[in-house]
Amino acid sequence: MTDLTAVLLLVALATLVATGARRWSLPAPSLLVVAGVAIGLLPFTPDLHVPPQAISVGVLPPLLYASAEEIPVRELRLVWRPVTTLALGLVLASAAAVGFVAGLVTPLSPAMAFVLGAVLASTDPVAVTALGRRLSLPPRVQTMVQAESLFNDATSLVLFKVAVGTAVAASAVSIPAAAGEFLLLGGGGAAVGALVAGAVTLLRRRTGDPVLETVIALVTPYAAYVLAEDAHTSGVTAVVVAGVILGGTGHRLTDARIRLQVHAVYRTVVFLLESVVFAVIGLELPSLIHQLSPGERTWPLGVLAVSVTLIACRMLWIFPLSLVVQYRAPARPVSWRLPAVVTWAGTRGVMPLAAALSIPVLADDGTPLPHRSLVLVLTTGVVVLTLVLQGFTLAPVVKYSGIALEPEHTARQEAEAERSLALAGLRRLDELAALEAAPQPVLDQLRRDLSAKRDHADAVLDDTQDPSGTLMTAYQDLRADLLQAEEAELTRLYESRAVTDTIRRKLQRNLDLEQAGYDDGDG
Repeated sequence: MTDLTAVLLLVALATLVATGARRWSLPAPSLLVVAGVAIGLLPFTPDLHVPPQAISVGVLPPLLYASAEEIPVRELRLVWRPVTTLALGLVLASAAAVGFVAGLVTPLSPAMAFVLGAVLASTDPVAVTALGRRLSLPPRVQTMVQAESLFNDATSLVLFKVAVGTAVAASAVSIPAAAGEFLLLGGGGAAVGALVAGAVTLLRRRTGDPVLETVIALVTPYAAYVLAEDAHTSGVTAVVVAGVILGGTGHRLTDARIRLQVHAVYRTVVFLLESVVFAVIGLELPSLIHQLSPGERTWPLGVLAVSVTLIACRMLWIFPLSLVVQYRAPARPVSWRLPAVVTWAGTRGVMPLAAALSIPVLADDGTPLPHRSLVLVLTTGVVVLTLVLQGFTLAPVVKYSGIALEPEHTARQEAEAERSLALAGLRRLDELAALEAAPQPVLDQLRRDLSAKRDHADAVLDDTQDPSGTLMTAYQDLRADLLQAEEAELTRLYESRAVTDTIRRKLQRNLDLEQAGYDDGDG
């Protein structure tokens, strides 16, 4: 089997499983990992070896960028204190706890146990974002969980470099040197990310072509990552900072047509990369196990012990922190619900795997680095276990906690905004009518369209008039039926040669955009 064939089969498998996950309302990362492990255990499946650069350079930048773009800057300002505490303190505590436990239950040396702790210390932004998309968490909670997983990577990366340097060179840890390296990696990466975001902003303001905008959107995360790494700073931090800045300002840089195209292309890329990378995690575990020596066969105990340690450490850190925050807000009763959800959302994923794969094979003296294969197995095993255990149970935990937003709340908030937009349009239309800025038939048609949007929003908001949403559902069903009739007529016109292919494509796009608007409203 050639490498190209293997890649195509992997993409087909990942797409099939991810599609099934959406149909069955299951978390796609968890199902992809399970499918990968199951296929990797088959006797005819070849061992899978993924170069570290394929994940750290090829896959991570766009996924991190997409996660960072989803973080609202307004909400981030409100949660920066707990995010900083988690991104610094909890990462250090988790690394120390995992290193201590791994040294007790596995044959790892203290240096390699420290490497394992540094690898698994931080939560994974790709996994957290992928799992969080299907949950209706309050905006502040969603932002806190995602921001923690994005900004704790600088801390984890410094720990990892210090740990690997200690294991490879057998040197002592220098606290001042580690602190200086943290400032260089985190601060330098943030500066590079801000510069890239500024350059992209200037470029996009002078670009009006959808194809060029799409290329810029795809290249931006890679540019931020590579430039930061070449400057010996944190590429991950650079991508995150660039994503947060452009995510908050990008909608003002382009028009609606370009935004629709860029969004569609980027969603496709993210879907494919997420699907493939989570399947790869599952596929790699059986092949890594084959490389273990007889003395390392107790790895399942190590995976279980490290996973329990990570969850327990996260719980012991978050619950007291939450209590302190809640006691400072006496108007609200103390509750376990929020810390429980934040604790259970701390899954591991792609980032630890990329870090573990980049561990050197040889020490400075030329001898093989001891137990490197065991660190890879333990890392991948913990990633698989947390994705499966926490991934499949996160939705029930959120539902039981009662903090998830009800669909009616989201629909009502959306309807209120839609009504405000329609009223703003009607007010502007009245101003234009007073100035006689357009022919009366045009003004009347626009008034009917805006009034229909306002009436649609009123039907959602008026529970006494439409308590079960019957009018809204009937309106959407009828409009969908009318759209089908219009599509059938367009097909007839094209087949009878009444319109050219260019006109057919343009009118079909208009119908598709209208249909997409109703689909988004339903979803």
